[in-house]
Amino acid sequence: MIQFEELKLAVEALNPDIKGLSESLGLKACLSEIEQLEYKAAEPGFWDDTEKSTKILQRTGFLKNKVERYNNLVSAYEDTLALIELGNEEEDLSLLDEAKEEYKKIKDDLESQILSTLLTGEYDKNNAILTFHAGSGGTEAQDWAEMLYRMYGRWAERHNFKVKTIDYLDGDVAGLKSAVILVEGENAYGYLKSEHGVHRLVRVSPFDSSNRRHTSFASLEVMPEIEKDTKITIPDEDIKMDVYRSSGAGGQKVNKTSSAVRLTHIPTGIVVASQIERNQFQNREIAMQMLISRLVKIKEKEHLDKIEDIKGVQKEIAWGSQIRSYVFMPYTLVKDHRTKYETANIPAVMDGDSDGFINAYLKAESLGTLDNSDTSDID
Repeated sequence: MIQFEELKLAVEALNPDIKGLSESLGLKACLSEIEQLEYKAAEPGFWDDTEKSTKILQRTGFLKNKVERYNNLVSAYEDTLALIELGNEEEDLSLLDEAKEEYKKIKDDLESQILSTLLTGEYDKNNAILTFHAGSGGTEAQDWAEMLYRMYGRWAERHNFKVKTIDYLDGDVAGLKSAVILVEGENAYGYLKSEHGVHRLVRVSPFDSSNRRHTSFASLEVMPEIEKDTKITIPDEDIKMDVYRSSGAGGQKVNKTSSAVRLTHIPTGIVVASQIERNQFQNREIAMQMLISRLVKIKEKEHLDKIEDIKGVQKEIAWGSQIRSYVFMPYTLVKDHRTKYETANIPAVMDGDSDGFINAYLKAESLGTLDNSDTSDID
């Protein structure tokens, strides 16, 4: 039947890219490295150095997931061709829609895996530090910041990344004023760097008894977690340290002790905080690592020679500076202003399904087609 023949040709057209993907992913090298790592894991005394052994197991898991994902893609490709053949032989059009859906899944997964090969930046493979700030809009903005906090937590869960809450400041009535999370996993920063910027929400506010439409803003800063670098030193006189009591919504997110630490980098005004650990020393270490990560990222972005050259300039969290708009009312639409990628499936996006936006960004970045000028074309 012609419908099945046309679909078969479309599926088979993906085969060259699927075969080429194996080489791009370096699967042969992955299998060899997995074998070497598993040999190390079987050696006596493997757990004597917990930090080292944990890194080996994390690396092994990442490589195995990469191989498994590719193998699943190949299996899906072969199964879909078999399904098309069966439908064609039986002249069963009821199988056509299922085969089309499987084709779409294969195509999307193939594109996603191809895009993962573009993550070649210096810090792309690193863990990611996400900092949320409520912008203009009061309680509405603080609730929006909490929604983003949940959304990216769900995204991380979908991708089997580990999430740690480092700092959390409750909103006055609802939501949060600010929060910091660490997303741990291979290439976490490479994927999440696309989400850095101001996010805009348009909806009928649940906090407005008149049911009026409100526009709110929240910012998301994404930094790579950078390992301790002995080449980077920050003079003690450049840092102001404050100690305060930990807090968190319902006591579920952080330890409620008096060991939280807030560091202010005096030359730039950059502020970082940690309250995840139970003593000041550990929280200060985490905060210092965050500060170094932030300064190194700014240094690289601004092509500066040294940390001391950084000037603290922050973008306003308000209208005209957003990277993405989420419209809940009068229609439903999420649109990225840099790539023009959009979807009307808001429930899925808010539940962590952001891959379409991330993939569109990576593709546009590789092609040099990102548009940073369009920020206010929808209401």
